[in-house]
Amino acid sequence: MIIWLSFAVLATATTAALLHALSSSRARPVRDNSNATRVYRDQLLELDRELTAGRIMPSEYELAKAEIARRLFKAADDITPGGEPPSRINAAVRLSIVAFLPLLSIGMYVALGRPELPSMPLQKRLDNPDRDLAVLVRKTEMHLARYPEDGRGWDVIAPVYLRLNRADDAEKAYRNAIRQLGLNAGRLRGMAEAPMAESNGKITEETRQALERSLSIEPNNPRTRFYIALGMEQAGKMVDARAAFEAIVKDSPADAPWLPLLNQHIAMNGGAPAGADQAAPGASAAAPANPTQQDMAAAETMNAGDRQQMIRGMVESLDAKLSEDPNNFEGWVRLVRSYAVLNDKDRAAGALKRGLAAFPPPGEQGSQLLALARELGIAPEGATQ
Repeated sequence: MIIWLSFAVLATATTAALLHALSSSRARPVRDNSNATRVYRDQLLELDRELTAGRIMPSEYELAKAEIARRLFKAADDITPGGEPPSRINAAVRLSIVAFLPLLSIGMYVALGRPELPSMPLQKRLDNPDRDLAVLVRKTEMHLARYPEDGRGWDVIAPVYLRLNRADDAEKAYRNAIRQLGLNAGRLRGMAEAPMAESNGKITEETRQALERSLSIEPNNPRTRFYIALGMEQAGKMVDARAAFEAIVKDSPADAPWLPLLNQHIAMNGGAPAGADQAAPGASAAAPANPTQQDMAAAETMNAGDRQQMIRGMVESLDAKLSEDPNNFEGWVRLVRSYAVLNDKDRAAGALKRGLAAFPPPGEQGSQLLALARELGIAPEGATQ
């Protein structure tokens, strides 16, 4: 309420100041100079007589006449009584100020401001810079517009663009940073991630080349290796993809957070997830079957459409087995991830909800399913966050 009262006071003061400046009601003082004008006219007549009689030179006559004429015109102007009536234009301007200035200021605040944002001390704002991320991005963009050769600025804003889902801007920023600062693994990987984000994870030939250049600089980066293996999977090279995923698992710490994702892709490509010989707590003794070697060989000879249909059939088979025997935590993880990889978010959300019914969130496994949901961007209706 205080801020709106402040706005009202400021709008009133501004309106009053503008109206005062445009006001035309200030009256000129009334002076009756009619006698003075008669005197000046008599002086002009007398001056003409002096010239005719030859008592003054023509040059003196012209100078004196000009001075008397100036005084005569000034005296005539001063006879005008009161002030000028306000013009129609000034009246229209004043009406516009009174009617539209407050509405315009309020409208701009609602459009550009953040009235829902609660008041916050300066230190708290500094501790939460994400609230002002849009402002920081805009300031950086203005800086880069003036100094486009600032490679450090492009390097800083590129991952921010990627975080804001501005994939095109992110790719351009990474390219500018590479042009100004040179190649490094992070910039190459970011330049590859930008088109991947725009195409729902599709890895093109250009993207693959950028990833391989990044890997040549930083050979053990698991993120880059995962993307390259994912490209093999998308190209239908299931054996190579499985070997690449398994190599990442082998080189990863036992508690690495990306291991469940790797195991999912290993299973999708016909392998056994790491630790599959040890059943998870609460898991069914009979895990849903993975693709056989014959399935793998057949898949590599299929076209992309047939291969996708075969993968979807395996996922639906897993779905049916979990419906019959839901007490299989690893199966639910695989099913949710499989639907997500197939870009079927509705079925992924449904599978997640059913998995949470079997493994409620208060437990460790339910919490892992919720973490998986956040990772995949899935929020099923009725799931406890």
